[in-house]
Amino acid sequence: MSHNSKHTTDHAKIRKWVEERGGKPVSIEGTQRKGEEAGLLRIDFPGGATDPPLEPISWEAFFKKFDEAGLEMVYQDEKESGGKSYFCKFVDRETADASR
Repeated sequence: MSHNSKHTTDHAKIRKWVEERGGKPVSIEGTQRKGEEAGLLRIDFPGGATDPPLEPISWEAFFKKFDEAGLEMVYQDEKESGGKSYFCKFVDRETADASR
């Protein structure tokens, strides 16, 4: 069943999944520390939320922060109803491993 959640740290897989849905990498504006290109990571999909304000970032900056923060993406390919799912979130790799 493709509506089950999946986990990945694979950069190519993440980028492909996001771009297939028209998404782009962003950071929550004002959350980066001095000298960092990105703060809290999000994916901005067409028609997505505008609060909090999001700042576009490059895939390079996105994956640098993703790896430095020890994150993995939890996502779904399809909704239970069969439509394309836009569900994704970023979680700590160690915490996620312990809960599986």
